[in-house]
Amino acid sequence: MRFYMKIMRGLVFALLFSAGVLLLAQNPDFSYIKKVNGKVIIPPEKSKPVVIPKFKSAPVVDGILDDPVWKEAAVFRDFYQTSPGDNIAPSKPTVVYMGYDEKNLYIAFQCFDEREKIRATLAKRDDVFGEDNVRVWLDTYNDERRAYILGFNPFGIQQDGIYTEGKGVDYSVDLLMESRGLIHDWGWAVEVKIPFSSLRYEAGKGKLWGFNVARNIDRLNDEFDEWMPIDRNISGRLIQHGKITGFDGIKSPKNLEILPSLTLRESGRRIRASDGSENAFKNEPIDYAAGISLKYSLASNVTFDMTVNPDFAEIEADAPVVLANQRFPISFPEKRSFFLEGTEIFQTPIQVFYSRAIISPDLAVKLTGKKSGKSFGVLLASDKGPGTFSKEEMNDPNLRKKLEEFLGKRAIFSVVRLKKDVSRENSTGFFWSYRSFPEQKNLLLSLDGRYKINTREIVQFQVASSYSRRCFFNPEFEPAINPTQAIRNKEICGGNVFQEYRNGIGTAYLISLDHTAETKGFFIEASGRSRDYRADAGFTRRTNTNSLFGIFRLSTKSKPRAKLIRASWFNSANINYDWRGRIQEYSFASSLELNFQKNTSFRFEGRVGFEKLYEEEFGLKRMPSRPDTGAFFGDNERSTPQASIYARFTRQFSRTFTSSISSSIAFNEFDFDFGVPPRFPRVSPASMLGSNKIDPGTGNSYNFSYGFEWKPISEFRVSSDYQFNSLFRKDTDKKVFDSQLLTVNSTYQFTKFVFLKGRLDYDSVSSNFKTQFLFGWTPSPGKSFYAGYNDDFNYNGFNPYSGVYERGFGRNSRTFFIRMTYLIKQSFD
Repeated sequence: MRFYMKIMRGLVFALLFSAGVLLLAQNPDFSYIKKVNGKVIIPPEKSKPVVIPKFKSAPVVDGILDDPVWKEAAVFRDFYQTSPGDNIAPSKPTVVYMGYDEKNLYIAFQCFDEREKIRATLAKRDDVFGEDNVRVWLDTYNDERRAYILGFNPFGIQQDGIYTEGKGVDYSVDLLMESRGLIHDWGWAVEVKIPFSSLRYEAGKGKLWGFNVARNIDRLNDEFDEWMPIDRNISGRLIQHGKITGFDGIKSPKNLEILPSLTLRESGRRIRASDGSENAFKNEPIDYAAGISLKYSLASNVTFDMTVNPDFAEIEADAPVVLANQRFPISFPEKRSFFLEGTEIFQTPIQVFYSRAIISPDLAVKLTGKKSGKSFGVLLASDKGPGTFSKEEMNDPNLRKKLEEFLGKRAIFSVVRLKKDVSRENSTGFFWSYRSFPEQKNLLLSLDGRYKINTREIVQFQVASSYSRRCFFNPEFEPAINPTQAIRNKEICGGNVFQEYRNGIGTAYLISLDHTAETKGFFIEASGRSRDYRADAGFTRRTNTNSLFGIFRLSTKSKPRAKLIRASWFNSANINYDWRGRIQEYSFASSLELNFQKNTSFRFEGRVGFEKLYEEEFGLKRMPSRPDTGAFFGDNERSTPQASIYARFTRQFSRTFTSSISSSIAFNEFDFDFGVPPRFPRVSPASMLGSNKIDPGTGNSYNFSYGFEWKPISEFRVSSDYQFNSLFRKDTDKKVFDSQLLTVNSTYQFTKFVFLKGRLDYDSVSSNFKTQFLFGWTPSPGKSFYAGYNDDFNYNGFNPYSGVYERGFGRNSRTFFIRMTYLIKQSFD
């Protein structure tokens, strides 16, 4: 009898729910939207915390919404269109339900729409925000500084990340949760189960969480509808969110996660043969790497991580970039899971921590957490990367002696980050890092802060000081005057007498002011890094430089139904100078950005400026005791006025095809005379006279890029990015280089968890192709199986050892691999 009663209750609920759906879809009520002087009056039920009820039974996560338990849920409705409209009525109604039990948080999304117009594909995880989706923010510490953002498309495919105020969203985080979505005649629905063990939060009775929920309708100019209104004249998002409470019945057990991994690899690579020939290819025996990672939740807000012998083989390669004529290093995003967890705690305005500086760790531990407004992070790592060399390097008589000292040695990293919340929206932080390697020691201390001085303006600052014991290049050193130091330099610093082994103390600083309003805004920043500043655990693009930058914006109010939705005009100025006060460069730019219907945008920009080069930035400076040893051929300084124009067009042509095209021309851009051998040797007057000295000169550069994404069917998508860059030198009327980069990605998603992916990268400078084919099964974070094949070859390219031109195909390396991980999770009360 009880069984039949449950069925009857379910049927009654389903009938009532269906009737409510039809009524709400046909007669939406927007009377809740009230404004005074353009400012939204928040209804009383939204201005106070919403109590989330505890469910007596768990709903089935199937996307149907027919469980009677949803009648007990807290209900969130009456959304505002926050983009492109400014807190106006949404185009389609949305209702969200929420409840919890001792172990899980449950959320259901009910999105009304015309079935045939819904945009959704069987996408891979973390790739759903380019189509219809819903998302929720959970500020689990209620600090209005950081929140989880969890998104789902109409099929329930997940995208998750960490939103940090002032920095944006980091989507590299993967939480363990369950979701399912279905498309119905009335629209679409998603049901979600989020284990509390997947979240970090501060437990306790009466605790508040920051909360907001939104719906994104792709075809309606990327419309964004949110439960709480967002005032564009207030700087910051999380401070404008609502509050939820009632999580008194959560169990907070300690959780242990063990993640063993195994990688099998069979590879081959081109080597220099023992007989001196250049085309030997060596097939390596099958190799395996076993590793293990451990995560232990000491409390709901404190986590300990450790990894031993991790296999950080890249499942996804870095995007190709133009390396020709580049003076400074390029930063690449982190993709290794161990370093992604809790990465936001180590972020500061100056990049004093850059996890990719840890090349190949064999052991790393990390402790992160937050309690009573105090965040902390500690990371220790042993890195075998700097002491690992190939057989070819060790067999090279010119390198062997230099490398033997470092062979098998490890770099040791230690990083400490502390941050304290000050009042509602302010914070102060401290950072400490130390890296040691033979003949290299680096200590860095830093203080930073973020302060909101009113609703529209935010000040950020950071000052860092570094102490290093290492080899510093000294372009002004005169060996004839100091022969004792010259001998010491040569002995310790790889035979280079101009590399001084000494102590160095450096400074870096940054201070900025950000003013944000709907129709105007500005940003001002001053920053600098002294000549001896080093951050061996961080990333530094340039030293001995100071920068002043400012940008001012004017925008029209959004008109979501007009042909021109919004226009913005930007004007900026920038000046760089060294620590002696000498100008390095300055520029002025003006740009106009126009946003139209159908996700169409134009951007036009013009820029004028000036750049000056000094020979000691490139090598030795001419000194009285060695007047002929300067880095430059000819004058020891070069300068030029510069100008450029840029245009970009982006449009979503249909529900399946989006593309973007851009082009720019730069006048009097410097050729730094590096060349890109062997295809593009130097073309300066100095090189034509047989001189090895650098001879920078000006030329004109042309740049073009085109990209598209095509989704012909739900299961398949292909995207491509093409870049063309060229530089022609004026004084010799010769081409410095032209570079074509092409990347093609395609994915076929058999199910939510099974996919086949192909990728092609092409670089015309080296005539190099890299291909990757990857089969993956990823049922949940931590559980995965990959089988892949990578190939690296040249076509009509150059031999990597001799630089000799080779016709046809020449393989450089290939790898077949299988990688498996399996997450073991245990809770302890």
